[in-house]
Amino acid sequence: MAKYRKLGRTSSQRKALLRGQVTALLNNGKIVTTEAKAKEVRKIAEGIIALGVKERDNYEEVTVKAKVARKDADGKRVKEVVDGKKVTVYDEVDKTIKKDKPSRLHARREMLKVLYPVKEVPKENAGKKRNTKEVDLVAKIFDEIAPKYADRNGGYTRIVKIGQRKGDGALEVLLELV
Repeated sequence: MAKYRKLGRTSSQRKALLRGQVTALLNNGKIVTTEAKAKEVRKIAEGIIALGVKERDNYEEVTVKAKVARKDADGKRVKEVVDGKKVTVYDEVDKTIKKDKPSRLHARREMLKVLYPVKEVPKENAGKKRNTKEVDLVAKIFDEIAPKYADRNGGYTRIVKIGQRKGDGALEVLLELV
């Protein structure tokens, strides 16, 4: 007996499909797919969430000095002339950052092996590349999803049967985070 479903695809296609669906599930909170795909996606997603729950508080806060460009009232960088050239003016600021401990860093990299990069496009710029933001999905897992499931031992997803798909009669389900 196989340890996983092949979903009628080659290994590279299957891996890409599952990575895409896991990314969509964790980004949006729910996806609609077939039952077989949902059961495979659930395995991967639950492992990632479990990793996030385990390592969510495993960091230390460090204060560092950072150079930040000075900005005027309009939000533009302030420039001054030095030796005949316009140069941006920088201020030194103390910032507090989260520094991952080694096990959390490893967990972050393991998640990044599976998850695709996600771009968020504002509603008014739909279909355009301007003003798109890169979503840090791993940070979202550590900061939003993992604390929600901190007191739960597994079972982070739910499969709800919707009915048969019109085209081919495949059983469709809603896979969502509990």
